[in-house]
Amino acid sequence: MENNKKYRLILASGSPRRKEILGNTGLEFEIKTSDKEEIINTTVPQDAVLALSAQKAEFVGEEVSGDVCIIGADTVVSYRNEILGKPKNKEDAIRMVSELAGDTHRVFTGVTILVKEDGKEVKRSSFYVETLVDVYSMSKKEIDEYVESGEPMDKAGAYAIQGLFAPYIKKIDGDYYNIVGFPISKIYHELKNLEIVK
Repeated sequence: MENNKKYRLILASGSPRRKEILGNTGLEFEIKTSDKEEIINTTVPQDAVLALSAQKAEFVGEEVSGDVCIIGADTVVSYRNEILGKPKNKEDAIRMVSELAGDTHRVFTGVTILVKEDGKEVKRSSFYVETLVDVYSMSKKEIDEYVESGEPMDKAGAYAIQGLFAPYIKKIDGDYYNIVGFPISKIYHELKNLEIVK
């Protein structure tokens, strides 16, 4: 696959995982993030990730010029309709992992692809992807050791499926890359539909 040379492709995320996943496609892209604070006024996971991904793309869109395609993405973990963000401290991480252990939860990633020409928006695609994740039961010792590793502290839902938490994943129903935070197959096909890649 290759870029449509008319557009600069910009990933509006500082996430190393998103950078790696998009990089694996062979597409050329830049990374740019905004310091503006994103705000949501909803507790519905699907609505939250759509709003946050749109804000990320729009904020970066305000800071770049020319013909650009900006990808904003945001991921949340939802358990019993509660959005689990990044843990505030170790106790919060233990609470989250304890809730997820032995049960099923959902991961939502919202994506907004914003296409601008000469500073004006000409196309937009917004969507979310949902994946179900089943987690094995975990002992208190296993939970404590996982939290002590430090890995959960900057992760939504307090875990990384591609990290030390992998042994506790019983099964997933849906896109694995969505859980990592970047559902690349859906994104790629949207980029094709928008004629950003060919």
